[in-house]
This record gives sequence, structure tokens and C-alpha cells, in this order.
Amino acid sequence: MSDAALRMDRMYGWQTGIYDATRRPYLLGRDRLIESLAPPLNGRVLEIGCGTGRNLIRAARRWPHATYFGFDVSPVMLEKARQEVDWADLDDSIRVTLADAVTFPKGIFGDAPFHRIYFSYTLSMIPEWEAALDRAAETIPPGGCLMIADFGDQHDLPWLFRRVLGAWLGLFDVTPRLELEAVLRATAARYGLKCDFVSLYRGYTFLAALRRSAS
Repeated sequence: MSDAALRMDRMYGWQTGIYDATRRPYLLGRDRLIESLAPPLNGRVLEIGCGTGRNLIRAARRWPHATYFGFDVSPVMLEKARQEVDWADLDDSIRVTLADAVTFPKGIFGDAPFHRIYFSYTLSMIPEWEAALDRAAETIPPGGCLMIADFGDQHDLPWLFRRVLGAWLGLFDVTPRLELEAVLRATAARYGLKCDFVSLYRGYTFLAALRRSAS
């Protein structure tokens, strides 16, 4: 098992039963991302860092005409995800496996491209987050889109709030990537993608989309 997997299992292994309930109040923007996925008919959607499977299940219910895939570096989280997918009776729509965001093979779920790929509050947890972003961006097919929801720079929030939030997130090895917008725009330019970036809730979070033209 990799160092990243061991760290994640130690950090979150005991939390799998309460993870989704405890994250709902502050992982804002996830459902807006899912609502904007709009995959094509029979499209393929990949979540990088799928955790407990919460987002995949919600997306599969919202957009049932697509097929969903996810991977995570933590075996403990994947076990929980498989349980949740089974309980939701979505085994035919969702597949998950063990993989790393930086090194996952392009054919991880077969050779067909993913029309939508997304990170939901995972780039702030991946040490080599720029490499993970690059890995995902290079796989976007014509007409495809890479989407991200994560913590923003909190630019319009009170200083004390920012300090307290930073200390709290640090307990879980979460580090908001304050330079992420600049990195996203540079990544988009490098791969010929269009970058849309929207800051929400006074900079608390953001939604971004890197799109490749269909032509």
C-alpha cells in the first residue's frame, strides 16, 4: 500500500460511517457541480477521489442516462463506496476501483474516453495536486469537460474565519490551493481548453470547468 493510501486510511478509516453527514455543512458547491455535469447520452463520467461514493450516487440519480466510474487511493473509503453503491442498487451504473490520482492508467476502466471528469474537494488533499490536475486534463476528449469544486482563497471572508478554517482543515491534511485559478488557466492554455472559474460564497469555495471544443 502506498504512503498516500496509508495516510488516508489512518485519517479517515474511523470516519467512514459519519463522513458524509459531517462534511455536508462545509463542502459547499458539490451539488452545483453535479447539477452542471450534463453528460451526453450514454456518456462516461469519472470522479477522481470518489471517497464514500456519495457524489457518484447523487450524479447517477440526477443523470441516469450515463455510466459512472470512480477511484480512490484509500481501500477503506472504497469499501464504504462499494457498500453505498450496493445499498443504492446502482451496481449496474457505477464502478469503483483503487488508483492514485497522479499515476492512474488511461485505460483504468477501458479504452473509451470519459466525457466528464471531476474533482470534488480532492485537489486540496492531494500532495502532488498539480500533477493530478495535469493527468486529468490531458485525457479530456473533444466535447469533454474537467470540473472542479474545492476550497477557495476566502478573499472576502473575515481574517479570523480564515485562520480558524485553515487550522481546522489542517487537522485533516487539507490545504486550500490559493494559486489554483492561475494553475487552472495555465493548464487550460497548455492543453487547448477553455477555462471557466466562478468564486462562490465570498471566496469560500469555487467551481471551475476546463472544456475542450467538440470540433
